[in-house]
Amino acid sequence: MNARPIAHDTGCCASQTAHAPLVAVAEAQARIAARIIALPCERIPLAQAEGRVLSVGVDSRVDLPPFDNAAMDGYALAWNEHLAAGREFEVHAEQAAGEGHSHLHDGSAMAIMTGARMPDGADLVTPFEDVRVLARDDAGRPSRIRIERSPRPGQHVRHAGEDIARGTRAVDSGTRLDAAACMLLRGTGIAEVDVAKSPRVALFCTGRELVDTPGQALAAGQIHDTSRPWLESRFKASGARIHVADTLADEVDAFVDVVRRSLDDGVDLVVSTGAVSKGRYDFVPHALAALGAEVVFHGVAMRPGKPLMFAMLPGGIPFFGLPGNPVSSAVGARFFVDRALRAMLGMPHERAWRLPLAAPVVKKRGFHLYQKAELRLDDDGRVAVSLLQGQESFRTRPLLRTRAWAGLPADADTLPAGHLVDVHPLLHFDDDLFARP
Repeated sequence: MNARPIAHDTGCCASQTAHAPLVAVAEAQARIAARIIALPCERIPLAQAEGRVLSVGVDSRVDLPPFDNAAMDGYALAWNEHLAAGREFEVHAEQAAGEGHSHLHDGSAMAIMTGARMPDGADLVTPFEDVRVLARDDAGRPSRIRIERSPRPGQHVRHAGEDIARGTRAVDSGTRLDAAACMLLRGTGIAEVDVAKSPRVALFCTGRELVDTPGQALAAGQIHDTSRPWLESRFKASGARIHVADTLADEVDAFVDVVRRSLDDGVDLVVSTGAVSKGRYDFVPHALAALGAEVVFHGVAMRPGKPLMFAMLPGGIPFFGLPGNPVSSAVGARFFVDRALRAMLGMPHERAWRLPLAAPVVKKRGFHLYQKAELRLDDDGRVAVSLLQGQESFRTRPLLRTRAWAGLPADADTLPAGHLVDVHPLLHFDDDLFARP
């Protein structure tokens, strides 16, 4: 087997100390879920609800459609066993969309337009193209017709409640309200909805080498801060609001001060990048101690992003310390911060897709790898996950092609082509792309 080695997260951190063993990915995620409390809900107009997460499920208050209506332009008729090609009818009226109750005269037809309420006594529509007009009135409207093609019972009628019946669940709690959900709720006559409060996030990127201003000339040893705009974008897309986002030097006192101010402002989550490893300038653990935080875990058996920290700040506010390398911070945000955001928003836990590997791989046992990946279709329409070149945690160019993250299990060192692995979309809101039993 020609297995291709997978790049590991290089240069992220020193080894963990003996008294602080690495936590498995699943255990770290479980500890996060156990500490996060769903945020309260608020009632907002439906017109402002797209992108928000529903806190209280909504049952339809009406039948949708609210009445039987025509699915085609044609003539409303009453079915009987003698209704067949060759039958002739007088046309006594016309029913347009938006008009109210009407009644079909016995043995007659009524012209009807798509979406118009079916007249009482009528239960099918025969299209205009299946009818020959035999006579017209003085205004040029058909007054007598002959059926040219035999109709079927109930044809071309949309029945009341066929889309959704009164009293049935329209949208479940924990659902992100996209355009389709808002369309359905609007159709049921809903004006307001109860949605989860949007988590307010304080984001701090640490490092004296970081430069915020795009295009600014760099001094020796400086780099442009690429993690902050990525994280801001991803957190917003995940349903959060950015309360503050700033870049800080490697100073404990300054870090403690901005975190305290954020807590005073009532933020729901604090996230930082950098300074979480075991190096001389990795000050975040010292800052958390000064803040009186409880460290839930520090170090996860994964790559990239091994030094990730999770702690609880005073007041029960969660804190994530992500590693500084951009892909390490992206992985930490996607698989740990996103899990906290889902819990805050009242969403169910994310479920991974299971897809086959396009090629064999070799990895280091004991570490769960999150790999940049794309999905490929073969000529028979079968999908497989293909791992991209450039898996190191500093490489951001491969993200241009990345459409998903592939999770390679910690207990394996060789995975053959076709082996099923966990696959996650770039954003956690997209995890329901495939239908599940």
